[in-house]
Amino acid sequence: MYIAILAEIPGMIIPLLLGVAFSVLAERKVMALVQRRKGPNVVGSFGLLQPLADGSKSAIKEPIPPSSANFSLSRMAPVVTSMLSLVARAVVPSDHGMVSSDSDIGILHLSAISSLGVYGIIIAGWSSNSKYAFPGASRSAAQMVPHEVSIGLIIITVLIRVGPRNSSEIVTAQRQIWFGIPLFPVLVMSSIPRPAETNRAPLDLPEAEAESVAGYNAEYSPMGSALSLPGEYANMILMSSLCTLLFPGGRLPILDLPIFKKIPGSIWSSIKVIFFLFLYIRVRAAFPRYRYDQSMGLGRKVFSPLSLARVVFVSGVLVTFQWLPHR
Repeated sequence: MYIAILAEIPGMIIPLLLGVAFSVLAERKVMALVQRRKGPNVVGSFGLLQPLADGSKSAIKEPIPPSSANFSLSRMAPVVTSMLSLVARAVVPSDHGMVSSDSDIGILHLSAISSLGVYGIIIAGWSSNSKYAFPGASRSAAQMVPHEVSIGLIIITVLIRVGPRNSSEIVTAQRQIWFGIPLFPVLVMSSIPRPAETNRAPLDLPEAEAESVAGYNAEYSPMGSALSLPGEYANMILMSSLCTLLFPGGRLPILDLPIFKKIPGSIWSSIKVIFFLFLYIRVRAAFPRYRYDQSMGLGRKVFSPLSLARVVFVSGVLVTFQWLPHR
């Protein structure tokens, strides 16, 4: 059994790393399209080898750690962030039966791992012993709290609709109708805290170069920043996978037609994840960065109360019309 589990690990890690590499390229291409320029187009056909060139350039540059930094902790922080994203992928199904751990606490596992991601950022900022890096890390920890509460309440709204099920059963429960249709306001609300959860624009306040000089990454050499980059994009893929699992039916086809049923479920799941990733990039290109007080107020005063109100409303509807879930 353990040999089979170990054999599954490369099949889970390699696609994720490839997805991270080409997410960076896709972001640069989409941003260039929005801003009416070409983007990467020199290295390889259509710039497809640009991620390889960027990684190679970062690897050959000399690492210059600050003399006052805690060397071991500063090198461990990017690894912590990246590894947590890989561990969380174990409970996300890409197709029927294609999941490493199909546990009833899979959603709880995802929530816990996404919450632990802030520890890598805190370690990176504190170990640098810098007056620029540590405030950026503190910002991330403070920003995580209100938006994490909103995401948790949004997940609870879906779970009270479907009941205590594992990841595969949540997808199967959407055969009649995707949860994103009756819970469309919840789906829209989930799109706002996700950039804050993953430190992405326009809520990338921990990395705001205008006032905190790249935040917790300020004292990292190119290779250190390159090691933290996979963690950031892996978290984007993880949050997109979570939204795909909860709202648009995961591996289920868009329409219940024979021609769509012939397409493998992993393809449908990938298409939906790519759509949510595209929203990340499109929002970054369209909106300016929020002020820090605006970001915190958005989480505490707007989305946390709205998410809680939605939990109460959906619970009341289910109890009133006796639509309570059962296994």
